[in-house]
Amino acid sequence: MHLDFAKLDGLIPAIVQDARTGEVLMLGFMNEEAYEATRASGAVTFYSRTRGKLWRKGEQSGHTLHVREVRVDCDADTILVRVDPAGPGVCHEGYRSCFFRRLDDDGTEIVVEERAFDPSAVYGGESRR
Repeated sequence: MHLDFAKLDGLIPAIVQDARTGEVLMLGFMNEEAYEATRASGAVTFYSRTRGKLWRKGEQSGHTLHVREVRVDCDADTILVRVDPAGPGVCHEGYRSCFFRRLDDDGTEIVVEERAFDPSAVYGGESRR
């Protein structure tokens, strides 16, 4: 199958889901090179839009994502990467999932998960955005 990297200027959204629990862990973007690196290595690799380069999830933290299965949507422009996560969490803010906040009807953000690890111990003072 040919993935459609053209719609978003060479990128496709990659939704990352825990293969065991079904929990959505994060959303990242892949260009064709990141997708091929993910396929070749079995470790999820993204394209960083802010840094303009490839990055393998867990390269600094050790919290890697091992690919179990890749699914593609009906338009072939988004993938779902089902993974076996290694480590306590994937979020650079220290949570298991990047989706640790809920928005109430009035738009108020409420943290609904507990931190899984101390991000300063893993990343130091470096921003991961």
